[in-house]
Amino acid sequence: MIKLELSPLAERRLQEKLGEEPGVIKLYYDTEGCGCDGINTLLIQNEKGQFDLPIDAGGLSFVVDQQHQIFYEDTLWLDAEENYPAFKLRSKSATYSSNVQLRDMRHLAAQ
Repeated sequence: MIKLELSPLAERRLQEKLGEEPGVIKLYYDTEGCGCDGINTLLIQNEKGQFDLPIDAGGLSFVVDQQHQIFYEDTLWLDAEENYPAFKLRSKSATYSSNVQLRDMRHLAAQ
């Protein structure tokens, strides 16, 4: 199981985006139209998908697709900067991205 440690600012931003609505945050490796390399993205979904595995992220509900789990190390850190809207995802040996976007997909599922 992946362990994801959140900085206080990253956790606060995620909580604010979740608001009062239920939701699951998915660590997603997006390869659609991205050429050879994928893009790390955070998606807020209504619920866990059939092939999603839990991520240990403390008080927030995080998942990763079982096929995408291989792209990540066992321990990750998610951080944010005060004056920058995206997140930074890293491990001990790599920075996965310093521009991880958060997309709320909950309203799309209702359509």
